[in-house]
Amino acid sequence: MAQSNNTLIFNVKRSEPELVVPEKPTPHEIKYLSDIDDQEGLRFLVPIMFFYPPSVHGKCIEPVKIIREGLAKALVYYYPLAGRLFEGPNRKLMVNCNGEGVLFVEADANVKLEELGDGILPPCPYMEKLLCKVSDSDSGGILGCSLFSFQVTRFICGGLSLGILFNHTMVDGHGLMLFLNAIRELVNGESAPSIPPVWQRELLSARSPPRITCSHKEFDILSNNKLATNPRDDDFILTSVFFGPKEIQSLRNQVQPNQIPSPSRFDLITACLLKCRTIALEPNPSELIRISVVTNARHKKGINLPLSGYYGNAFVYPAEVSTAGILCASPLAYAVDLVRRAKLQLSEEYIRSVADLMVKRGRTKYVTRWNYIVSDITRLGFDEFDLGWGKPLYGGVPSATPVISFYTSSKNAEGEDVVVVSICLPSFALEKFQSELKKMFG
Repeated sequence: MAQSNNTLIFNVKRSEPELVVPEKPTPHEIKYLSDIDDQEGLRFLVPIMFFYPPSVHGKCIEPVKIIREGLAKALVYYYPLAGRLFEGPNRKLMVNCNGEGVLFVEADANVKLEELGDGILPPCPYMEKLLCKVSDSDSGGILGCSLFSFQVTRFICGGLSLGILFNHTMVDGHGLMLFLNAIRELVNGESAPSIPPVWQRELLSARSPPRITCSHKEFDILSNNKLATNPRDDDFILTSVFFGPKEIQSLRNQVQPNQIPSPSRFDLITACLLKCRTIALEPNPSELIRISVVTNARHKKGINLPLSGYYGNAFVYPAEVSTAGILCASPLAYAVDLVRRAKLQLSEEYIRSVADLMVKRGRTKYVTRWNYIVSDITRLGFDEFDLGWGKPLYGGVPSATPVISFYTSSKNAEGEDVVVVSICLPSFALEKFQSELKKMFG
């Protein structure tokens, strides 16, 4: 485990923010978001960080210029991302494709990248220095604001960081990677992205009339949920858990041969975190605990999404429920089963039902009380995103919220592939959480 470390004090000098607009004229039009995009729970800004060591090939002479120009080229194809969101009737989100541009900042740090040490890994304590805030507007940077912000920070050693904030209603992790890969291809001389972007958000819009046909535990307030512990926002602490081969094997030893088929790495990690987190938070044994699993819908038959170029949100996060008492007292195999049951809810009808629920219930947000949402982005390629000067030392989501954790890829001191999970806990629960993890790992 690694905890946030704020002992390093360094300065970052930012230039004045600028707006990068598409390199060529693009259509001016209004586009509707889908009803999967248009959820209250997606109206937030997601940070992505990339850290690159000094280029050994000397290719990266002007990284700021290269990234800025690549962004302008990519926005020709992804022109809705240069627009601005606004609300219509029933809070329906639409994007005004006006080519206003994406926020871009260049910055210089007065330290070497290596001085950040493990601070480049989640939870990154330097995010506020390395990310540019989109807006301080009343909408939280969602309406009428730049949909993306890019900050390129140069370190005195020649290393650099690329910090991105993106509006989650416009893209999911897969869609973001399509956009970033378009930038990568265009800065490396390609005339157009190898995968043309596809909008077609109507494929995930509500039916007419909308009808909720499935049980959605991630949105439903359950009758016997009691008042949960609600620590002050400033009482939360970010920490991370590293799952390498040894940790995964320790977890696997606790469920075999009970589980057939053998649980996946994701199943084991999620079950471990769910159980340790729940024990640490000390809920009433009768409380209902949710685990919500972000599940990709792109390949689901019947949805008919374009498999390669669709860059909108194409996931749901079905939940499974257990009482806290049973979850805490049961073997790890019980938590693994909860995770699997959550994932198995994914179907074409489930996805349609979520879109319809958004319309019928006014864009409702997922339940936050005693809910834990996990999103595995280890296979999206953030850790290998090479703009022409090598792979990043780290690439992924550098943080977490009290409800949501992202799984990202990295390497440990032995060079082994590991999964890094950032988790946000109230201060009273941190020591107990760490203690329970030690028991899990033997």
